[in-house]
Amino acid sequence: MDTIAIPALNRPVDATVEIPGSKSITNRALLVAALAQGDSILENALFSEDSKYFVKCLENLGIPITLNSYLTQIQVTGRGGEIPATQADLFVGLAGTAARFISALVALGNGEYRLDGVPRMRERPMDDLLKVLQTGGATVNFEGNPGFMPYTIYAEQFSGGHFRLKGNQTSQQLSALLMIAPLAQQDTIVEVEGTLVSQSYVKMTCRLMADFGVQVLQTDENQFQIKAGQRYQARNYTIEPDASNASYFFAAAAVTGGRVRVNHLTKQSCQGDILWLNVLEQMGCQINDSNNYTEVTGPKQLQGINIDMNDMSDLVQTLGAIAPFASSPVIIRNVEHIRYKETERIQAVVTELRRLGVKVEEFADGLKIEPSPITPAAIETYHDHRMAMAFAVTGLKVPGIVIKDPGCTAKTFPDYFTRFFQMLEQ
Repeated sequence: MDTIAIPALNRPVDATVEIPGSKSITNRALLVAALAQGDSILENALFSEDSKYFVKCLENLGIPITLNSYLTQIQVTGRGGEIPATQADLFVGLAGTAARFISALVALGNGEYRLDGVPRMRERPMDDLLKVLQTGGATVNFEGNPGFMPYTIYAEQFSGGHFRLKGNQTSQQLSALLMIAPLAQQDTIVEVEGTLVSQSYVKMTCRLMADFGVQVLQTDENQFQIKAGQRYQARNYTIEPDASNASYFFAAAAVTGGRVRVNHLTKQSCQGDILWLNVLEQMGCQINDSNNYTEVTGPKQLQGINIDMNDMSDLVQTLGAIAPFASSPVIIRNVEHIRYKETERIQAVVTELRRLGVKVEEFADGLKIEPSPITPAAIETYHDHRMAMAFAVTGLKVPGIVIKDPGCTAKTFPDYFTRFFQMLEQ
């Protein structure tokens, strides 16, 4: 479908939903399972474009993978740090995690590995990670702009050592280095220069590494040490529901004054985007958290908020989509790095809110959204899954909202609109 119309509700939503596994955890688990020795089974794994690109790259590198989409299960036969293929052509689509993690992974090998993605992926920053890999023994040949895809990595087993890495654009590069470091030839120390964005994702990485038997020593906020010689242990591993994707369903409860329960996701999640619950609470929602679900009940009127969203920046679009319905302005700060995501996200949110007639002020690192009446419109999504999913929630309150290119949600949530409409039917 080229477009999808969102039916406005004249009642509060009241639903219990199931959310597929986390993309961020799935792709991290795929990497460490590939580096373990033997068979790991990933339960509740995400089957989406991002994870499929990741799986295909691993298969092209000689790592056996068995997929069971019916059971949402992936079996990975790890090779204990060996990269069987000495030559591979690897395509990552628009998957930032695949781009960074696979680039780091092949540095452990001995061979020639070409990486490329879609045109937008060729604009996303890779240079800081690649400079570290080069210092660690790899050679990188760029076909176009230095620091960007496409490029070929000539690997001679990552040496490890003491590295410095900028942290102001993406935390994925640090996560990539941390995950390969146990297989390096010597101990690795990574010092992060400046303020690290999306720190919760690095905590997620360290927690997952520990679950597979490898320890990261964080000596201070910006320094990480990993002992060489540690080995990942193959295991069965259950992946949590995706907290980022749950945000849209919780937001539906918030804007309609209704109730939505998400099963198997709790405040104890390792995902930083579980902090969305705190945002909604500050805006007037009630949160009911148990050991096997989380439930959000929306207020009669949402309240405005002034918030630093650096550590949950994937939710800027979700907050932007519900902000016009608040009783006072919503100010989002410290998220300049989302200008380098699937699209230029600050600009995209500002443009689409203005298309809806909302008064918005744009800053270098965020935006201010005024309470505003909504004018129905067709929302451009810029090939960005989060634009489509977030602004679908806006349509629950205002008749006439249409989402263009709804298929872009396949990146992380292929059946999003099916589940979204099922929520409305309960």
